[in-house]
Amino acid sequence: MSVHSKLHGLYVITDTHLIPRERFVATVEAAVRGGATMVQLREKDTPHADMVRLGRDILTVTRRYGALLIVNDHPAVAKEIGADGVHVGRDDPPVSEARALLGAQAIIGASCYGSVERAIEAEQAGADYVAFGTPFPSPTKPKRTDISLDIFHQAKQRVAVPIFAIGGITITNAQQGIDAGADGIGRVSGVFGAPDVEVAAQALTQLFA
Repeated sequence: MSVHSKLHGLYVITDTHLIPRERFVATVEAAVRGGATMVQLREKDTPHADMVRLGRDILTVTRRYGALLIVNDHPAVAKEIGADGVHVGRDDPPVSEARALLGAQAIIGASCYGSVERAIEAEQAGADYVAFGTPFPSPTKPKRTDISLDIFHQAKQRVAVPIFAIGGITITNAQQGIDAGADGIGRVSGVFGAPDVEVAAQALTQLFA
């Protein structure tokens, strides 16, 4: 199966404040066991060496279950880990630079916030998927402006790569994003903040069955 065929479904995003370090790998494994097809390692303040070590530990889990490991913000770290790809935003290296560093087979994702034009530009630059957020109020990004669900419908008409909805998504509102055109949903607290991570992941994964 091509890695690109896995760009859909539940995309879990790690949070150092939600996942105790001593249970980090086991918690991520629970999410993947529950059906997550992609894991984003999001470590905003972690020292480089620690991030690489943690990423390699997570990579053993994602490889075992056939999921993808994406590193947030840092193409060079993704390369050092041997991750499947990187996710970049407006303050990170551009998609073209990430592609040049990681090669043709890497997965490059791009944050597009509330801009379809940004998604078009990202696709033209070589992005494999684009993400819009936040469609609902998000405890992880409280300062982010909510976007209309219609943006997923608009983007579907103008880009061919998979589209992800990220931010404020719960089991009660996720279907709205899917119905609007999202190929996948990104979750942080809705999975990693749940009492049972695997059960939470399973519930969201079933929406794509």
